[in-house]
Amino acid sequence: MKNESSRRRFVKNAAAGLGFLSLPNFLAANTKVDKKLKVVCVGGHPDDPESGCGGTLARFATTGHAVTIIYLTRGEAGIPGKSHREAADIRTRESVEACKILNIKPVFAGQTDGDTVINNEWVKKLEQLLEDEKPDIVFTHWPVDSHKDHQVASLLTIQCWIRAAGKFDLYFFEVCTGEQTMIFKPTDYVDISDTQEQKRKALYCHISQDPPGIYQCGHAAMEDFRGRELGVKAAEGFVRMTGMKNGNIII
Repeated sequence: MKNESSRRRFVKNAAAGLGFLSLPNFLAANTKVDKKLKVVCVGGHPDDPESGCGGTLARFATTGHAVTIIYLTRGEAGIPGKSHREAADIRTRESVEACKILNIKPVFAGQTDGDTVINNEWVKKLEQLLEDEKPDIVFTHWPVDSHKDHQVASLLTIQCWIRAAGKFDLYFFEVCTGEQTMIFKPTDYVDISDTQEQKRKALYCHISQDPPGIYQCGHAAMEDFRGRELGVKAAEGFVRMTGMKNGNIII
């Protein structure tokens, strides 16, 4: 047990030395905070934010920060045999229930599942939604993803970040790595050992999407593997957009 504890301390210290713990610095202690941050997650569909960073969002909410999920679509095309309107109603209810478990606020941007677009109009619309929230930190999909809706959510958010001149920190999460998210190498990790079950319960609110199937898409393995990389029971990994200087992106 002593050797295992020492190994985990070594991994955490090594990660900190490499800059991997900048995001967890916001979550240094599971206590109520003096300075409340505003955290926003932009996801393509209901269940994407929950599966990609639900444990991290739960940690922010638990420690007293205000958290919002902006769902780009209502998952209109996601239930075989249902009309877009029927599916949207079902998946909206599922999202609301999931957000209750995570203690966060849901917002729906209004694009259509399977038919998402990126253009100047939608950059401005998402920009306004983000401005309404005034986030300190934003999470969204990694742009190298096999799902077009995930790509659109990511690229819209990146454009908003650029137009905001880096006023908020931007992090990318992974979903179904190897099948959807590709070539993802985290720069930051968050220990979700204490919120892993809360994340699972939130994801299981999305009954129409076969939650066991979502986990079989690699999410349980991802939580375990990222935890092993960090030296904890379970973790979520992120890639950080590192900053802007004089209006230019710094990668």
